Amino acid sequence: MGKKQKHCDPNNRDDARQGDNWDHVGFDPEHRLVVSVVPGKRTAEHIETLVQDFKARTGGRPLNLITTDEYAPYETAILKAYGQCRVPPHTGRPGRPEGPRWLAPPSLLYATVHKTREKGRVVNVETRVVFGRPEAVQAALKASPVSRHVNTAFIERHNGTDRNRNARKVRKTYCFSKDWDVHEAFDLLRPLQLQLLLAGSDLACAKRRRPMATTHPGHVRPSC
Repeated sequence: MGKKQKHCDPNNRDDARQGDNWDHVGFDPEHRLVVSVVPGKRTAEHIETLVQDFKARTGGRPLNLITTDEYAPYETAILKAYGQCRVPPHTGRPGRPEGPRWLAPPSLLYATVHKTREKGRVVNVETRVVFGRPEAVQAALKASPVSRHVNTAFIERHNGTDRNRNARKVRKTYCFSKDWDVHEAFDLLRPLQLQLLLAGSDLACAKRRRPMATTHPGHVRPSC
């Protein structure tokens, strides 16, 4: 945004709104639904905002399985959003009492994907179960209608499609964004446009599959 991240000076206040501008996206692969978007620098604060916003938009209900890349702030944000806060009982011993702890309930299933790259190409992919038992994660994958493996392919495909359709994100062109606020506003508008297109496509397919006399109003997925 404006200039490459490597050319930004951390001591220059004006460069705080230049360089990399990430789209932090909460995505439902089963319904191809963008639930939440938080544009901006990739920071722990933005990650926590994304997870809390995703939880609010999904009514706080537990999720079947959460997968992300290995960026460390995800673990803390997910635990604070879906974990349980426990305060250790007072022991009566001298000294400062222990503070509250966040614990992951058995129903919280979270796994990460780590990719090893050499010369810009992925040469190895490893997965790790962070919260929950591996058996529970495998059961969730077996019940999933879209995947049998822990992966981040769906969000990566979404991001690739977004870059292809959004000229502001195309590298080495005159169309890249130069204004931070305009870029973030368009980042928030673009998922809404995409969801409306998907909803219209689903309705069209439903009408083609069903006889006209028995057609019912289709279910339009919320764009959040």
